Amino acid sequence: MYLLVSSALRYCALRFITFRFVLLSMLLLQQLTAVAQVERKKNASDPEPWRPAFHFTPPAKWMNDPNGLVYYKDTYHLFYQYYPDSTVWGPMHWGHATSKDLLRWKHQPIALYPDSLGWIFSGSAVIDKDNTAGFGENAMIAIFTYHNDAIWKSGKKNTESQGIAYSLDGGKTWTKYKGNPVLNNSGEQDFRDPKVSWYEPRKEWIMTLAVGDRIKLFASKNLKEWKERFVFKPENDSKDLGVWECPDLFPMKTFPYQEAKWVLIVNHGDKAPNGGSGTRYFIGDFDGDRFVATQPAKWLDHGTDFYAAVTYSNTPDPTPIVQAWMSNWQYAQQVPTTNWRSAMTLPRKLKLIKNQQEYFLMQTAITSFQECNNKTILFRNTTLPFVTEGDFVSGGEFAFHTEIMPYEKSQELTITLSNKKGEKFTIRYKDGIVSTDRSQSGVIDFSEKFANKPQTLWLEGDVLGAVHLFLDKASVEILINNGRFSMTNIYFPTEPYSKIAIESNKPQTIYKVGARELCSKYKQ
Repeated sequence: MYLLVSSALRYCALRFITFRFVLLSMLLLQQLTAVAQVERKKNASDPEPWRPAFHFTPPAKWMNDPNGLVYYKDTYHLFYQYYPDSTVWGPMHWGHATSKDLLRWKHQPIALYPDSLGWIFSGSAVIDKDNTAGFGENAMIAIFTYHNDAIWKSGKKNTESQGIAYSLDGGKTWTKYKGNPVLNNSGEQDFRDPKVSWYEPRKEWIMTLAVGDRIKLFASKNLKEWKERFVFKPENDSKDLGVWECPDLFPMKTFPYQEAKWVLIVNHGDKAPNGGSGTRYFIGDFDGDRFVATQPAKWLDHGTDFYAAVTYSNTPDPTPIVQAWMSNWQYAQQVPTTNWRSAMTLPRKLKLIKNQQEYFLMQTAITSFQECNNKTILFRNTTLPFVTEGDFVSGGEFAFHTEIMPYEKSQELTITLSNKKGEKFTIRYKDGIVSTDRSQSGVIDFSEKFANKPQTLWLEGDVLGAVHLFLDKASVEILINNGRFSMTNIYFPTEPYSKIAIESNKPQTIYKVGARELCSKYKQ
């Protein structure tokens, strides 16, 4: 009898343990399922963690150079090099987007597709107010490069020519000119990226074209028939800068003395200050035939992620507005975004300054963040170290003033953007040089050239004064001394940066410290 009772008790205990195990397993499974659902919801809510909050990106796939930047009837048009079938470079189209304020963009249908003459490479757009081409008054006309890949693969050099297309409905639909190409290749391997503008003194169009390692100027009365005017190749210029691309020639007046000068922007495929592609500019004089540089070229931006910069045409304000592709050909096709690749910089207004006998450009980023007054954070003056956190570190702007003279060799200042994982992007000032370091910024293993060394910018003996950062999820645009110097960098933290810290190795005060978070209505 005892054995029977004992066996029954052991059986009941075993059933109870089994029941508890099953119950705990079910509860654990429910918890794991709930966690998985949370993670799925989290990933679904932000499937593209590096998609910018306010920098322009394509809806999907590959993008590079900005093209056809033009203003018409209260709307800015941004066309761009686009390959809709892949996230790496391929047969080029012209993508299209429009904006009222240069910050909030609306995607439009693809404007130009490849045809029998070739792929659609970079170019520009103008408004033909006087109907010089005969397509119609105020026709929007795109001037672009045809790249014939079949000719390229056959080993011949004359692969590129210039074509035009026109729109009579403000850029919504396009018709290619039946007489294309309007400018045939004369045997040069690289013969591309026409930037066209109206030259009022002669009532004609001027085309600035990149040809190998020089710039050629052409003129036309009707955008269809072009004559070569001049070849620009300065003596004693920097060597081996790769192919010259995306030129832009436009007039400016110095501030505040209103001296008339001309600016020639040239983009280079290699040997930029910190490696890879970058943008230079020449200051000089233009008489309708010849452009003559009056001083050596300067780099427009010293970061590695500012290329193919060109200006908007037909803007109501004569102040030039420049915009660039925010990447570098050294690693653009390897960055870790999955559905899309590349973003544009913020548009920047240019101001020409004369300092004694030297001219230089200053840049001011165009934003509408000022409307976010309810999100503005003011810290006024503060002694370092300074630390603060906020969403603006991954979607807004941050600025301060300081004063470190170039002769203060031992003075150092460090700005660090970081997240809770310990990933960080560092901006450092020492011995008159600003440097950026993204070696611990997050994902960097997609290219050995992405974070292999700090990037540097010499302030040319200037004081370190105003510092202005435009911060997005995966980029920073750094404007120093009211835009006298600039550096643009991209990065890929595995979670958003949320903290900014400023430190110095000696007692130091920073002034007019402020931050502004991006308004929700501006988020892409």
